Formats: sequence, structure tokens, C-alpha cells
Amino acid sequence: MTQEIEIEFKNMLTKLEYQRLQQFFNLDNHPATIQTNHYFETKDFQLKANGAALRIRKKNDLWQLTLKQPHTDGLLETHDTLTAEEAHSWINGDIIPKPHVAKQLNQLGIDFAKLHYGGRLQTHRQEVPYQDTIVVLDYNTYNNHVDYELELEAKNFQHGQKVFNQLLIEQQIPKRETDNKIKRFYTTL
Repeated sequence: MTQEIEIEFKNMLTKLEYQRLQQFFNLDNHPATIQTNHYFETKDFQLKANGAALRIRKKNDLWQLTLKQPHTDGLLETHDTLTAEEAHSWINGDIIPKPHVAKQLNQLGIDFAKLHYGGRLQTHRQEVPYQDTIVVLDYNTYNNHVDYELELEAKNFQHGQKVFNQLLIEQQIPKRETDNKIKRFYTTL
């Protein structure tokens, strides 16, 4: 599938809240999956101006290029698979258009030649099914910063929102305005 709608809810966590949720979901000894996001943007932040974000994610030795764009039901994600060689080429400044993402960027009027590598963010991710959703606990490191995040992925917006809000209330975690990872990354440069 080259495109999908992502419905997710996010909340920043303190280290103690993160550890408490790990205990609640019995994840203390559950190994985390390590994924690395490599971010791209134009020098004048054209992606940001369109509410979009572009990344290459390395996860389990697989590389995927993803463009995220606003959508009425969440985020529209457009994907292209990359080889390790292609990914390293992008990171080293030789950006070669890929068909699905190129089509979407063209619709936004963004030229591939203007994209630049911004840097990387590494995530230690733990996931667990919960009430017909997926709860995700992320420990992120980037630009000498560390943060902790709760994400809840759902198939239906209303159900996901209900489960997410109940979880925060039950765990006595305040709801916090939470920027996406790429925005948090770029604010630390």
C-alpha cells in the first residue's frame, strides 16, 4: 500500500509517567524496537508551510520514504520503499525522486532539488494492543534532547479519542499539547 490514513493521538510524557505506563502495560522487560527517522525539508520550510513532513525511516534494516500531509480524518501518509543505498544517497544530498512521494510533492509545488537533509531522531518504541487500538510508548533522542511520548493508533477517530482520553484520566496524566516529532526535532536546531 502506497497511501494510508493514519489516525493517532499523542501526548508528551514525563520520564516517570513513561515508566508508569511501561509497568501498567507490562512492558518493563519487553524489548523496544529501534527506529531512526531522517528528516528532509527545503531551506525555506515549504513542507512545513503546507503542514507536511518528509522522512526516511530505518526500521529492522528496512528503509521507507514517507510524506505526511494533513487529511480530514488524520494524516495522509504516502510511502515509497528505498534500498539502503538509495537512503544513504538521500542522506548524503543526492536526492533521487521516488514515484509516489514525487507525485504528492509535485501537487504541493515542491521541487525535489530543493530538499535538504535536516538530521535524525532515534526512537526506542514499545507497542501493545489495547481496547481495539495500539498503544505506543516512545523514548526519543535527537540533537542532545530526550523526550517521552504516548501515541495511540486507532482505526476509528471517535473510538480512538475515547480510549485515549480514558487512558490519560485513569493514569492521571495531564493532556498536553504535543507537536509531532519532526516539529520537535526542528525546534532544537
